[in-house]
Amino acid sequence: MRARTVRSFFWRLFEQGGSSVIQLIVQVVMARILSPEQFGLLAIMAVFVNLGNVVVQSGLNTAIVQASDATERDYSTVFWMSLGISLVLYLVTFASSTLIASFYRAPDIIWPLRALALVLIVNAYNAIQEAIVARNLEFEKTFRSTVAAGVVSGIAGIWAAYQGAGIWALVFQQLLFQGCKSLVLAVQVPWKPHREFDARRAVVLLGFGWKLLASGLLDQGYQSLSDLIIGRVFTKADLGYVNQGKRYPQALGLMLDGSIQPVMLSAVSRVQDDLVRVKSLARRGLKTSTFFIVPAMGAFALVARPLVIALLGEKWLPSVPFLQMYCITYMMLPIHTTNLQVLNGVGRSDLFLRLEVIKKFVGLVVMLAVTFVIGDLRAIVASYIGVSVIATFINVYPNKRVIGYSYLEQVRDILPAFLLAACAAAIASTLSYTPLAGLPLAIAQVLVMSVTYVALAWLFHVEELSYLLNTLRASTLGRV
Repeated sequence: MRARTVRSFFWRLFEQGGSSVIQLIVQVVMARILSPEQFGLLAIMAVFVNLGNVVVQSGLNTAIVQASDATERDYSTVFWMSLGISLVLYLVTFASSTLIASFYRAPDIIWPLRALALVLIVNAYNAIQEAIVARNLEFEKTFRSTVAAGVVSGIAGIWAAYQGAGIWALVFQQLLFQGCKSLVLAVQVPWKPHREFDARRAVVLLGFGWKLLASGLLDQGYQSLSDLIIGRVFTKADLGYVNQGKRYPQALGLMLDGSIQPVMLSAVSRVQDDLVRVKSLARRGLKTSTFFIVPAMGAFALVARPLVIALLGEKWLPSVPFLQMYCITYMMLPIHTTNLQVLNGVGRSDLFLRLEVIKKFVGLVVMLAVTFVIGDLRAIVASYIGVSVIATFINVYPNKRVIGYSYLEQVRDILPAFLLAACAAAIASTLSYTPLAGLPLAIAQVLVMSVTYVALAWLFHVEELSYLLNTLRASTLGRV
């Protein structure tokens, strides 16, 4: 189990890392060609498509991963349910696109939105493929499909942008990415849908999945509401700046944390009856994820300004403060995802849903208060940091009872990463007083912070560094 889990982690890391690097290059090039307003329009369209994706992909596919007795018949049952839902959602989006465009005074998004919504149908099939891969811990297959899709769609999207396609270049790139990913995965995953539907199993899977679906809708709806409010109250360019500031920390967080958590979910699901092992897996996932994410986000925030100027151009400078604030928010990502994945892995989707309701209520109250009382865009984004801190208490609370992993224990486990990252960032920031500037300064600060962080971890015998080195050494010897 340990060997398979470690191997799956590295494949997942390669997938997320390769995809993130490719997507980063593509987004940087397209951001230099297209305007903030066009990215703002994409953010508005993505709100409605992402909500649909939650319905199509969230809940049922996780139920397949979690279920210990899932069969081929279950796969087909979930697929036909997901396909039917995706077709209904596509027709609803198609019909309401004119109302959406009218509300946001953006008539140019009617047909792009209708085209972008086609990903809902593609993802109904792709969700089953990914669930099968996750159940079998075969993440090398998603690595191949994700990287291939990123390269193909990236080249096509950049070409379309250079040809003056505008917002259509972004839509084309998104559609091609999902379609290519599903196609390459279909070549590797032998499963194909059959003409069978088990109503009894559908009820069982829905019994678990509907809570995750509701949780996913709450989460995506909350995030989407923020974009919708900003797009309506402020300008499309403002939304483009906020969205661009969020995009890169989010990609970095998903690359690192997203490499660990799906693997942990599969591992926890396999030992869910042994709570001692579940807690051990949770601690390992939390500490490993935090060890990577905290210094990465700290370095990103430190070099945000010169990096944005060098890569995106000065027209994107207003996105810098938003990027830095999102870096702080995403530092807390591991404590959220670890605790929620534990609840999923042991079959407590009821607690998962309850937590989402509480968190989104708190977040919504704070967001509306800041938006309509203060009315400042930076204050709105800054409030997400406070909400994220509150959410850590909410997410951790049930696991003290479920697996005996308290908030104090979790703070002790992640505190070394925060302290070492703060010290490393302070040392790297002194380079601002040297003659270096722009991209050379950013590169130098990242290098100094990285070396300092690892050196301090080694000097103070941080357990996580020792674990990672021992695991790499064991994996190398195993291959030899």
